[in-house]
Amino acid sequence: MHLSAKASRKLINIMTVVCGIIIIFLVIYWYRLGIFTSQTKMKAYLADKKVIGPVIFVLIQIVQVVIPIIPGGVSLLAGVVFFGPVAGFIYNYVGICIGSIIDFFLARYYGRPFILHIVSEKTLNKYMKWTKNQKKYNWFFAICIFAPAAPDDVLCLLSGLTDMKFWTYFWIIILCKPWTIAAYSFALAFGAKWLLKIVGK
Repeated sequence: MHLSAKASRKLINIMTVVCGIIIIFLVIYWYRLGIFTSQTKMKAYLADKKVIGPVIFVLIQIVQVVIPIIPGGVSLLAGVVFFGPVAGFIYNYVGICIGSIIDFFLARYYGRPFILHIVSEKTLNKYMKWTKNQKKYNWFFAICIFAPAAPDDVLCLLSGLTDMKFWTYFWIIILCKPWTIAAYSFALAFGAKWLLKIVGK
Protein backbone atom coordinates (compact mmCIF):
# COMPACT_ATOMS: atom_id res chain seq x y z
CA MET A 1 0.00 0.00 0.00
CA HIS A 2 1.37 3.40 -1.00
CA LEU A 3 1.00 6.15 1.60
CA SER A 4 0.76 9.80 0.58
CA ALA A 5 3.22 12.25 2.10
CA LYS A 6 0.45 13.74 4.27
CA ALA A 7 -0.61 10.29 5.49
CA SER A 8 3.00 9.37 6.29
CA ARG A 9 3.49 12.52 8.36
CA LYS A 10 0.23 11.83 10.20
CA LEU A 11 1.36 8.28 10.92
CA ILE A 12 4.73 9.55 12.22
CA ASN A 13 2.91 12.04 14.47
CA ILE A 14 0.69 9.27 15.86
CA MET A 15 3.73 7.06 16.46
CA THR A 16 5.45 9.97 18.22
CA VAL A 17 2.50 10.34 20.60
CA VAL A 18 2.42 6.57 21.24
CA CYS A 19 6.17 6.50 21.87
CA GLY A 20 5.81 9.47 24.20
CA ILE A 21 3.17 7.63 26.26
CA ILE A 22 5.32 4.48 26.39
CA ILE A 23 8.31 6.53 27.52
CA ILE A 24 6.26 8.12 30.31
CA PHE A 25 5.22 4.68 31.60
CA LEU A 26 8.81 3.43 31.35
CA VAL A 27 10.10 6.42 33.30
CA ILE A 28 7.51 5.79 36.02
CA TYR A 29 8.49 2.10 36.09
CA TRP A 30 12.22 2.86 36.28
CA TYR A 31 11.62 5.51 38.93
CA ARG A 32 9.78 2.99 41.07
CA LEU A 33 12.71 0.60 40.64
CA GLY A 34 14.86 3.36 42.08
CA ILE A 35 17.37 3.46 39.24
CA PHE A 36 17.14 7.25 38.91
CA THR A 37 17.91 7.87 42.57
CA SER A 38 20.30 5.02 43.37
CA GLN A 39 23.56 4.46 41.51
CA THR A 40 23.75 0.94 42.98
CA LYS A 41 20.31 -0.02 41.68
CA MET A 42 21.08 1.44 38.28
CA LYS A 43 24.34 -0.53 38.01
CA ALA A 44 22.50 -3.71 39.04
CA TYR A 45 19.80 -3.06 36.45
CA LEU A 46 22.39 -2.55 33.68
CA ALA A 47 24.72 -5.34 34.82
CA ASP A 48 23.36 -7.89 32.34
CA LYS A 49 23.02 -5.31 29.54
CA LYS A 50 26.65 -4.24 29.15
CA VAL A 51 26.85 -5.19 25.46
CA ILE A 52 23.31 -5.41 24.13
CA GLY A 53 22.21 -2.25 25.99
CA PRO A 54 24.57 0.17 24.19
CA VAL A 55 23.98 -1.55 20.83
CA ILE A 56 20.20 -1.25 21.16
CA PHE A 57 20.49 2.34 22.34
CA VAL A 58 22.68 3.36 19.38
CA LEU A 59 20.21 1.69 17.00
CA ILE A 60 17.33 3.59 18.64
CA GLN A 61 19.23 6.84 18.18
CA ILE A 62 19.82 6.07 14.50
CA VAL A 63 16.13 5.31 13.95
CA GLN A 64 14.90 8.42 15.80
CA VAL A 65 17.11 10.62 13.59
CA VAL A 66 15.90 9.01 10.34
CA ILE A 67 12.27 8.61 11.46
CA PRO A 68 11.62 11.15 14.23
CA ILE A 69 9.10 9.22 16.33
CA ILE A 70 10.98 9.68 19.61
CA PRO A 71 11.72 13.21 20.87
CA GLY A 72 15.46 13.76 20.46
CA GLY A 73 15.80 15.32 23.90
CA VAL A 74 14.36 12.23 25.55
CA SER A 75 16.80 9.85 23.89
CA LEU A 76 19.74 12.16 24.66
CA LEU A 77 18.77 12.24 28.32
CA ALA A 78 18.29 8.46 28.40
CA GLY A 79 21.85 7.97 27.17
CA VAL A 80 23.32 10.12 29.93
CA VAL A 81 21.07 8.70 32.68
CA PHE A 82 21.62 5.04 31.86
CA PHE A 83 25.23 5.00 30.71
CA GLY A 84 26.75 7.98 32.48
CA PRO A 85 27.96 11.31 31.04
CA VAL A 86 30.96 9.97 29.10
CA ALA A 87 29.63 6.67 27.69
CA GLY A 88 26.17 8.23 27.22
CA PHE A 89 27.68 11.08 25.22
CA ILE A 90 29.63 8.64 23.03
CA TYR A 91 26.58 6.46 22.30
CA ASN A 92 24.45 9.53 21.57
CA TYR A 93 27.15 10.93 19.29
CA VAL A 94 27.66 7.70 17.33
CA GLY A 95 23.94 7.05 16.85
CA ILE A 96 23.06 10.61 15.85
CA CYS A 97 25.99 10.93 13.42
CA ILE A 98 25.15 7.64 11.68
CA GLY A 99 21.47 8.63 11.48
CA SER A 100 22.38 12.04 10.04
CA ILE A 101 24.55 10.45 7.36
CA ILE A 102 21.73 8.05 6.46
CA ASP A 103 19.39 11.06 6.18
CA PHE A 104 21.74 12.69 3.68
CA PHE A 105 21.91 9.63 1.42
CA LEU A 106 18.16 8.95 1.60
CA ALA A 107 17.40 12.52 0.56
CA ARG A 108 20.01 12.48 -2.21
CA TYR A 109 18.80 9.14 -3.59
CA TYR A 110 15.02 9.52 -3.22
CA GLY A 111 14.77 13.30 -3.47
CA ARG A 112 12.10 15.75 -2.39
CA PRO A 113 9.16 13.25 -2.45
CA PHE A 114 10.89 11.21 0.27
CA ILE A 115 11.47 14.26 2.49
CA LEU A 116 7.81 15.26 2.22
CA HIS A 117 6.90 11.97 3.89
CA ILE A 118 8.70 13.24 7.00
CA VAL A 119 8.28 17.03 7.00
CA SER A 120 5.62 19.28 5.52
CA GLU A 121 6.15 21.15 2.27
CA LYS A 122 5.74 24.42 4.16
CA THR A 123 8.58 23.53 6.53
CA LEU A 124 10.81 22.37 3.69
CA ASN A 125 10.18 25.50 1.62
CA LYS A 126 10.96 27.64 4.65
CA TYR A 127 14.59 26.53 4.48
CA MET A 128 14.90 26.05 0.72
CA LYS A 129 15.70 29.76 0.26
CA TRP A 130 19.03 29.20 1.98
CA THR A 131 20.14 26.74 -0.70
CA LYS A 132 20.28 29.26 -3.55
CA ASN A 133 23.95 29.93 -2.82
CA GLN A 134 25.75 26.67 -2.03
CA LYS A 135 28.72 28.27 -0.27
CA LYS A 136 26.48 30.34 2.00
CA TYR A 137 24.29 27.32 2.65
CA ASN A 138 27.31 25.25 3.73
CA TRP A 139 28.11 27.88 6.36
CA PHE A 140 24.46 28.19 7.37
CA PHE A 141 24.24 24.42 7.77
CA ALA A 142 27.43 24.25 9.84
CA ILE A 143 26.24 27.03 12.18
CA CYS A 144 22.85 25.35 12.63
CA ILE A 145 24.40 21.96 13.38
CA PHE A 146 26.73 23.61 15.91
CA ALA A 147 23.97 25.67 17.55
CA PRO A 148 21.42 24.07 19.90
CA ALA A 149 17.70 24.25 19.06
CA ALA A 150 18.23 24.23 15.27
CA PRO A 151 16.04 21.89 13.15
CA ASP A 152 18.95 19.49 12.52
CA ASP A 153 16.97 16.61 11.03
CA VAL A 154 15.20 18.82 8.47
CA LEU A 155 18.47 20.47 7.45
CA CYS A 156 20.24 17.11 7.13
CA LEU A 157 17.54 15.97 4.72
CA LEU A 158 17.58 19.30 2.90
CA SER A 159 21.36 19.06 2.43
CA GLY A 160 20.87 15.90 0.42
CA LEU A 161 18.92 17.94 -2.14
CA THR A 162 21.71 20.47 -2.58
CA ASP A 163 25.05 20.25 -4.38
CA MET A 164 26.90 19.90 -1.08
CA LYS A 165 29.71 17.36 -1.34
CA PHE A 166 29.35 14.36 0.93
CA TRP A 167 32.71 14.93 2.63
CA THR A 168 31.78 18.53 3.40
CA TYR A 169 28.57 17.27 4.98
CA PHE A 170 30.40 14.46 6.78
CA TRP A 171 32.95 16.73 8.45
CA ILE A 172 30.33 19.31 9.45
CA ILE A 173 28.36 16.56 11.19
CA ILE A 174 31.40 14.95 12.81
CA LEU A 175 32.94 18.21 14.05
CA CYS A 176 29.84 20.25 14.94
CA LYS A 177 27.47 17.65 16.36
CA PRO A 178 29.37 16.81 19.56
CA TRP A 179 29.06 20.36 20.94
CA THR A 180 25.29 20.38 20.52
CA ILE A 181 24.95 16.88 21.96
CA ALA A 182 27.14 17.81 24.94
CA ALA A 183 25.13 21.00 25.58
CA TYR A 184 21.79 19.18 25.39
CA SER A 185 23.03 16.26 27.50
CA PHE A 186 24.36 18.54 30.24
CA ALA A 187 21.22 20.70 30.30
CA LEU A 188 18.85 17.72 30.30
CA ALA A 189 20.83 15.80 32.92
CA PHE A 190 20.95 18.87 35.19
CA GLY A 191 17.23 19.47 34.67
CA ALA A 192 16.39 15.84 35.40
CA LYS A 193 18.42 15.85 38.65
CA TRP A 194 16.72 19.07 39.74
CA LEU A 195 13.27 17.62 38.96
CA LEU A 196 14.01 14.39 40.84
CA LYS A 197 15.10 16.41 43.87
CA ILE A 198 11.83 18.33 43.75
CA VAL A 199 9.79 15.12 43.39
CA GLY A 200 11.81 13.37 46.10
CA LYS A 201 11.06 16.05 48.69
